[in-house]
Amino acid sequence: QVQLVESGGGLVQAGGSLRLSCAASGRTFSSYTMGWFRQAPGKEREFVAAITWSGSRIYYADSVNGLFTISRDSAKNTVFLQMNSLKPEDTAVYYCAAGPMLRASTTASGYDYWGQGTQVTVSS
Repeated sequence: QVQLVESGGGLVQAGGSLRLSCAASGRTFSSYTMGWFRQAPGKEREFVAAITWSGSRIYYADSVNGLFTISRDSAKNTVFLQMNSLKPEDTAVYYCAAGPMLRASTTASGYDYWGQGTQVTVSS
């Protein structure tokens, strides 16, 4: 049974940083893409960043490019999202997702597995 467990969310002031973690278990992810999505109240879920398990491909939404960094620790089966220079508009529930590398990149429909989400709140 695949499990994705996010952690690291919380309350931070504008300009601050947070690092989210996603612990993945239940299968081999070597042929998978791991993604981060977010959903703010009243808005649709949107893509944030993604990385193939090999690290050969990385994708970022334009809104976070240069501010957020996605990485993974293959030995620990964990994916990270380092978020710097946070803004109030980054406030959302952040979800970790996993999908087959050939199908999963920047759209939610390409991902098969989802975590429960972790709340990130950025105060002004």
